[in-house]
Amino acid sequence: MRADVAAVLVVGVGDNIVSVQQKDPLVVFQPSGRKGRFPVGTPLLDAARELGVYVESVCGGRGICGKCQVSVAEGHFSKLNIESRESALSEKGFNENRYAEKRGLAEGHRLSCSATLQGDVVIEIPNAFKVAGQTIRKDADTIGMVRRPAVRLYYVEVEQPDMHNPLGDADRMIKAINERFDLGKITMSHHLKVDLQKVLRKANWAVTVAIHNPDLSPEIVSICAGYSESVLGLAVDIGSTTIAAHLTDLMTGEILTSAGVANPQIRFGEDLMSRVSYVMMNDNGQQNLTKSVLGAIEGLIVQLLEITARNRDDILDAVFVANPVMHHLFLGWDPTEIGQAPFALVQSEPVNCRATDIGLTLSKGASVYLLPLIAGHVGADAAAVLLAQHPETESHPTLVVDVGTNAEIALWDGNQLLAASSPTGPAFEGAETSCGQRAAPGAIERIRIDRDTLQCRYKIIGTEEWSDQPEFDENSKVTGVTGICGSGIIEIIGEMLLAGILTQDGIIRSPQNEIDEAVLKPNGRTWSFVVREGTPHIEVTQNDVRAIQLAKAALYAGVKLLMQKSGITEVGEIRLAGAFGSYIDPAYAMLLGLVPDCPVDKVKAVGNAAGQGALIALLDVKARDRIENTVQQVTKVETALEPAFQDLFVAAMGLPNSQDEFVRTRAHFDMPAFVAPENGTDGGRPRRRSRNRTR
Repeated sequence: MRADVAAVLVVGVGDNIVSVQQKDPLVVFQPSGRKGRFPVGTPLLDAARELGVYVESVCGGRGICGKCQVSVAEGHFSKLNIESRESALSEKGFNENRYAEKRGLAEGHRLSCSATLQGDVVIEIPNAFKVAGQTIRKDADTIGMVRRPAVRLYYVEVEQPDMHNPLGDADRMIKAINERFDLGKITMSHHLKVDLQKVLRKANWAVTVAIHNPDLSPEIVSICAGYSESVLGLAVDIGSTTIAAHLTDLMTGEILTSAGVANPQIRFGEDLMSRVSYVMMNDNGQQNLTKSVLGAIEGLIVQLLEITARNRDDILDAVFVANPVMHHLFLGWDPTEIGQAPFALVQSEPVNCRATDIGLTLSKGASVYLLPLIAGHVGADAAAVLLAQHPETESHPTLVVDVGTNAEIALWDGNQLLAASSPTGPAFEGAETSCGQRAAPGAIERIRIDRDTLQCRYKIIGTEEWSDQPEFDENSKVTGVTGICGSGIIEIIGEMLLAGILTQDGIIRSPQNEIDEAVLKPNGRTWSFVVREGTPHIEVTQNDVRAIQLAKAALYAGVKLLMQKSGITEVGEIRLAGAFGSYIDPAYAMLLGLVPDCPVDKVKAVGNAAGQGALIALLDVKARDRIENTVQQVTKVETALEPAFQDLFVAAMGLPNSQDEFVRTRAHFDMPAFVAPENGTDGGRPRRRSRNRTR
């Protein structure tokens, strides 16, 4: 950086010659605040690069791509002692005028590769052209992300061969790249050399190359004739139940489209251990499961490309996150050892490979990255949640729970980060209950029970009105009422507890009067609660309640185990991740004892945090280093090996818990004070709630 360079100006004053020392112009780049002095005539792009301010330039300063746009911040900056004006830059030249004519140049914007320094100036990098530190949003709930992808584009014009220059075409192309971009030792994927000479000559020696990992070990992975800005990335969250994929423009950070599909492996087993058992018990079991998940992902890629009308060959980077079993099956690895102690993984380190290595039909040069696994049952999806939520930056104990078929739990206690996994099963996602279904139009997602009549009113997905409103029947004709999804099941169990239909140990009581008899029906030796008469008939059985108790007890026991390990008795904040966690009412989650007692306003949904983590790793290559370092600091807890887990699990079967008092939750719902159960029961039914607490 030329921060102290000065020029000597010789002027005549009368008959005397006077030399005056004059400093080079000062340039300040905002919002980074980096500054330095450079000689008059220095291109802004060169000044930015010397100061470490990343201004993107695909074309290498030829005035073609327009990615290097900046603007002058006009005015007097007293702290800098600068009067910043547009006149501090050179007038627009041929390249800028040509770009403005062909593609348009916004008022006040300049191409930093063409505009040169003439005086002191403050330069702003417009939001649309920021790279390092750029905030990208998919929607109002998506966290800020930095765009610094692993694959970047570089436009070069290659010197043609002649008799006096014996260098090969590939060598001259690499030389041209380094003359413009100075990336160091560059390698090239072997498959590109097959047609390289044809491509260069057809393109008249002007090409755009895609380079993977240009900062550390640059490798050319794709070559496109002429100038191009098309490079895509794929972020995929492979869940046990659902696979979600996002197609992203790596040049802009924009999520072009997203799609999801049910994981077809469900037909081999609802939960992870069932799938491991299938592998163990069947010849070609692992191959069948791998083929199944790869087929689903290929189908999603086709869908994403059809929606966006983009080219498959433009997908040059892909990031995948998954739990350990899904991770191994996706890669074609046998997950058998994960199903038994000591839960050994094939590899816990991050995976870097070619898409072709694992059977994905993307571009031949496409790279695949899988985040590291934390432990035998704590996977890359949990690592992605940590990357998205970074609880370790908080000053108070923070719990992050990704609720799904296999719940990932992370606890920051203020000093250390702990992680575990609990096998909750698919009950929260509509399976294992007689009335349950996956979240889809027609599914009951909200429900309330009148404390006097015990009649239900509910709201279904796809209709804004509640069932007791006049417009409901008409507006729900298209979907009908089809069942109860996960968020609705949580609320109906909670409402049954509040209405006195359930005891605190989860028993549906017998009817006591005519009102009870209208909604409580015999079901073998137990009772069922009728939610809806008609077609379909929807009721909650004793087995349904037990399925939810088992699932929530597994989750809560895992959380309590981490709290005991860290020596804390309460948390300051709870974040619920995952599709299910995003839609459940936090108050009802605590009412069931799904998560620890906490002020309701400190419990929040954070969306698909695993998917967000995959996107962060896709868009910012340095985020991969961060999560790899973070994972090394995590204290891993295997719940299956902890003697205390069983006792915590049994206590968590109570509603909300048979040992923990849940004082805040009881006060929120106006419930009686906690009474320790005798002989494993709650000593009787709860009192009936008043009508004004139907919420």
